[in-house]
Amino acid sequence: MNIVKSDRGAITAEYAIATLAGVAFAGLMLLIMRSEEVRQLLFGLVARALGIS
Repeated sequence: MNIVKSDRGAITAEYAIATLAGVAFAGLMLLIMRSEEVRQLLFGLVARALGIS
């Protein structure tokens, strides 16, 4: 028996999954960045790195 499977559309599905993962990650980062504690921590790190504080 000779079964031929088509991979047609597989790359498109992989792109769609990767795009959804990227959007989910961006949403998570946005949620985390809205936290006041995280914002203060990051500001402190940047200020220290630039020698401001």
